[in-house]
Formats: sequence, C-alpha cells, structure tokens
Amino acid sequence: MKQSSERADVNRSAILAYIGAEGPMTRAELARRLGVSPAVVTQLSKQLLTDGLVVELETTGSTGGRPGRLLGLVADAGSAIGVKVAADHLTAVEAGIDGTVLRSATEPFDASAPMALTDLVATLRRFIDGAGERTILGLGVGAPGSVDEQGTGTVNSTQMGWQFVPVGETLRRELGLPVLVENNVNALAVAELLHGQARGHDNALVVTIGTGVGAGIVIGGRVVRGASGVAGEIGHIPTVEDGPECQCGARGCLEAVVGQAALVAEARARGIISATAGIDVLRSRADAGDAAAEKVFSRAGHLLGRAVAGLVNTLDPELVIVLGEGVEAWPHWSFGFEPAFRAGLIARKRGISVAVETWQDDSWALGAASLVLATSFDAYGDTGEQGRLVRQRLTESAVAVEEGTA
Repeated sequence: MKQSSERADVNRSAILAYIGAEGPMTRAELARRLGVSPAVVTQLSKQLLTDGLVVELETTGSTGGRPGRLLGLVADAGSAIGVKVAADHLTAVEAGIDGTVLRSATEPFDASAPMALTDLVATLRRFIDGAGERTILGLGVGAPGSVDEQGTGTVNSTQMGWQFVPVGETLRRELGLPVLVENNVNALAVAELLHGQARGHDNALVVTIGTGVGAGIVIGGRVVRGASGVAGEIGHIPTVEDGPECQCGARGCLEAVVGQAALVAEARARGIISATAGIDVLRSRADAGDAAAEKVFSRAGHLLGRAVAGLVNTLDPELVIVLGEGVEAWPHWSFGFEPAFRAGLIARKRGISVAVETWQDDSWALGAASLVLATSFDAYGDTGEQGRLVRQRLTESAVAVEEGTA
C-alpha cells in the first residue's frame, strides 16, 4: 500500500514537472509521456485541480475525437534554489518549476577560507529568505570537480582546493531543505534535458568552454556520471605531448592548452596583450580583427574540435551543445573548430548538429536549480532520499499555501 502511494506521488509531481518543462498539455498527452493509462492521469489531475496546483485552460482542436482540455500550471507549485559555487564567488538563482529565473544574486566567496562552508550557509540562508511566502522545493548546488552522489554531496575540487568537503550534509542540516549536489557541467546537462536544446533527445553531448573545459554526457536520457562521478572530464584528455602543466598535475591536458588561463598566457607571451590584460582584452582584439588574437582562439578551436570529434565517434550523440563563458568568443573559436571537428568525424556522423548557446551569467546556477526541478523524471533513483523529499514537497505545496505557511 505504501509503495502504491509513493508511486502516485511520483506521478503527481511528474505531471507538474512535465507541464512546467513543456507548457500546458492534454491529459492524453500526459498519459503518453508518463507511460500510464489515461484513467490514471484523469484521477491524478482531479486531485491536482482540487489542490490548486493546476488549472484547466482552453480546449485543443479536434481531429475527429473529443477535444482535449489543456492543463496548465499555477504559480504556487513551488520554486527551486540553485547555486553555482566557484573559487572566488557564488551565483544563486530562484527558478520557477518551468525554469524561469525569478531572481538572482552574485556575491564574493573564498572557497579556500577556513570558514568557507559557514559562509556558504549564511549567504544561502539570506537568499532563501528572499523567497518570501513561495514554497522552496529544494536546493541544488553545482560545483567544479567530482561529487560522490547527488543525494550525498561530498565534493572534491582541485579548482577550489576542496577534498571530501561535506557540502550536501552541511547544507541539509543548516538550511532544513532537500539538497542535491552535482558537478556543475553535469548540472547544466540536466538543465538542457529539462528546458534546453537537449529536450526530446535521448543522447546528447554538452560541452562547456571557459575557465575550464568539461562535458555532460547524456545517454539514454540520463546524464552519465561514471563510477565516481567524474565522467565527462574532457578537459583532462591528453592533447599535447609534454605540454603545459595542468591543475590536475598532468601535462598537456586539453584544458591546459585551451582553457581561459592558457589562452591569456599564450597571448601575453606573444605580445598580443599586455602582461596584466585578461581574456576580455584578448577577445576585444579578436573582435577588432587582430589576426594574431584571432589565431589564439582558432588554434584552441582546432584542438577542441578534434577532441569533441573523438567523443562523438565514441558516444554517438544526436547533437552537440556548446556553452559556457567562452562562447562569447565563439566566432573566433569556430574558424578552427568546424574544419577540425568535421574532418575528425566518421562518415555517418559528419552531419551532426552543433548548437552554440548564448551564455548568461546565471546559467550555471540555473543548471543547479534544475537538479531539483528534474527529480520527477528520476527513473533510476539517482537523487535518492533527497529526490523523494523534493517530490513530497512538490505535491504538498498547495496545502502549505492554503494554510498560509508557504
């Protein structure tokens, strides 16, 4: 009996999540997406209508059968908090169940400080308080490095100097919310599956360029984490024999030759920019037509293109999505990327689409929030007990609103 009740809760929250992710839809379409009978969806939708979580909208056009009524989401279904943790700053967002960013904030953060976790808790507590009466379904955290499990959230990160830091445990204890923690690129891949260009695709490759280089690998509609949560660390593909030292300790890694720091170092060494100038100046020089600056990006694009071609040949995705801070200079990367990428592909993959997304500062944090918003689609139990708690809060949020406690 308990198992049946939990299954009903999952279906209720999945109905909300599907409508939130893809917009209003009919009961028949929901039944097809969820893989349950129309009668089950009819019963569950009655409960959701009674609870005030969904509302009936206009009638769809008919092709001969009975016209269907669209079910739409109401605003009080809840929201999620997402935070991107970096070595020197935090970016937090509150997102509605449809992925709309309701508010965001960026604050300085010192990941190397002895009280870093205490500072993280204090910053997030202030941000959460800003939600007012809205029901917070949970907190998602995206961090560079490896995470043991989303529902546990122990982080190891060379970028931040963290070893076995109990991020999830600490935040759950101090904030009293379900907390899911994931590698930041994997979190972006979840967001792409839920609201982005990977939606509707079972196999995709999400590549990020910027400070580092990473990939989120989607196989069979699921983000692949690997044995210890570090699948997709393409920044550490050996690329240049005896190349510059990487932060991981090896030499000649892809990230060590095409990451932001590497591009800046090359441009300084060649006198393209001054010894104190950074990536913004280098990009401006390239935008202005400086051939030497353009060549720095083009060379990086060439190396990236060969690496990504190898991944496409190995993983057979339906599409490649490129995003991250580095895409602001993509017109210059692409001169090297496109020819190297296409030349490196096996014949049957040469027509694969590469989608380059416009980058927003809060995209990393929205990816973290998507960890929470995607729990209703967790068919494999990756989110564990924390995912169950999010789903419980989602299906109970209307009661809190009615009682004035949300």
